[in-house]
Amino acid sequence: MKKFIITSIGLVYLFIFGIAQAGTGAARDYISIVGSSTVYPFATVVAESFGKKNRFKTPKVESTGSGGGHKLFGAGIGIEYPDITNSSARITKNQLKKDFKNGVKEVVEVKIGYDGIVVANSRQVRVFRLTKKDLFLALAKQVPVVGDQGVFKPNHYETWKQINPSLPDIRIEVFGPPPTSGTRDTFVELAMEGGANAFKWIAKLKKSDQKRYKVICHTMREDGVYIEAGENDNLIVDKLSKAPEALGILGYSFLDQNTDKIQGAFIDGVQPTFQAISDGSYPVSRPLYFYIKKAHVDNIPGMREYLAEFTSEMAWGDEGYLTTKGLIPMPLEERQHYRKVVQELIPLTLDDLN
Repeated sequence: MKKFIITSIGLVYLFIFGIAQAGTGAARDYISIVGSSTVYPFATVVAESFGKKNRFKTPKVESTGSGGGHKLFGAGIGIEYPDITNSSARITKNQLKKDFKNGVKEVVEVKIGYDGIVVANSRQVRVFRLTKKDLFLALAKQVPVVGDQGVFKPNHYETWKQINPSLPDIRIEVFGPPPTSGTRDTFVELAMEGGANAFKWIAKLKKSDQKRYKVICHTMREDGVYIEAGENDNLIVDKLSKAPEALGILGYSFLDQNTDKIQGAFIDGVQPTFQAISDGSYPVSRPLYFYIKKAHVDNIPGMREYLAEFTSEMAWGDEGYLTTKGLIPMPLEERQHYRKVVQELIPLTLDDLN
């Protein structure tokens, strides 16, 4: 009788999770993954490999952008919500608080490796040699008035040569990601802030007036010079092929897969290469992540197996198949740490994000 009662309770739970919460009338039999366009190619390759060697269905991977992915992922528990979201920027404390508020109480963070943010152009023209200061002056909405500390004016630069005499005398035109993109977040943090800090009085604002500092560093031009080209970096590659004098901001993996079409600019004297990103000498690089909804792991078929595939040495290791797609592997010790996090499903806390 006790066995019958326990079994019945288990069936009720499955019914609540699979039907009542979701309101769809049928349990989902595949993994749902959303998020970053930069992580998308890596997740897709893992999903395809997983689908070929397991009895489970191939996961559905969608490129929604990091911000869009966090919003979908954190909206609730149940089969109408994604199980995993990919991200090219670390989840923020505010995003995690929203997850908690929506009932997503246990979120597991997995760093998968590293990527560089590339400023690329067509191979039909010469490679650019830029500094972070050049990028800030080219793309910021407001630029400092020379010789008048603390005073700004709308960005008036029209050509690269006006910014730096060593650069070409061609019109500034840059294709890049929208504000919802993790690539955009990382670019403004590493490149734009880095360039703004070339002005010592702006750098000091980070401590004295952080709000003003962020507005100065993070607000991009809106006069047609910076062109939002969507979440899919492949679209930027296509645009660069058709506009040889333009530049584009995208993840290193997209450069690595399109070296016949585009080339990466030197930033502060360092060209984006696998080795330069791996050893930290390339100045615009970042870690990549995905986030797991722990409540779904044992209720969506194949989740544990998919996670084991992604965190295996044959996938994300030094010679794993993801390196052929442009992923820069983490050191072995870091891989072992995150593999343990996945195996034990250790949730992220707000204190972890301090």
